[in-house]
Amino acid sequence: MDLLNLENPAFATYTVASSLMALKVMGQGWMTVYRMLKSASGLASPEDLQLGFINKKPNPAQLEVNDYVDRSRRMHRNDLENIPAFWVVGLLFVAVNPALWLAQSLMYGFVAARLAHFFAYASKQTHEVRATFYTIGSLIVIYMAFHTLWMVLA
Repeated sequence: MDLLNLENPAFATYTVASSLMALKVMGQGWMTVYRMLKSASGLASPEDLQLGFINKKPNPAQLEVNDYVDRSRRMHRNDLENIPAFWVVGLLFVAVNPALWLAQSLMYGFVAARLAHFFAYASKQTHEVRATFYTIGSLIVIYMAFHTLWMVLA
């Protein structure tokens, strides 16, 4: 447990990277809400059609898929499929005391890959472009997991 404090630069790196990724996940949710409100469409549930302060003119068409809203929803789902593994494996990785240069390269590399994935998705780049950034982030997490296992089992 001596490694899990801010005096350990690898843990400080993990703290910064994890905090940035938490802001990314939460921000993406708010981006989806903003897009729903701006377009008055892309609502997710039938109960969203109830008359209220925000939805003053409910219409069943509001439940239809709106790519402007759904694109942000898909980006959020993608974050929720990828970032939690980083949070778990990153903390375990710090616990095996990696070299600082390695921890910084991998953790900040993951953050950069996720942000690049966001910009690629938001700007409607091809699947190949998005997949490249996904692959980089995924391989980083997989490496950290194998490295952690190697250090624990060796």
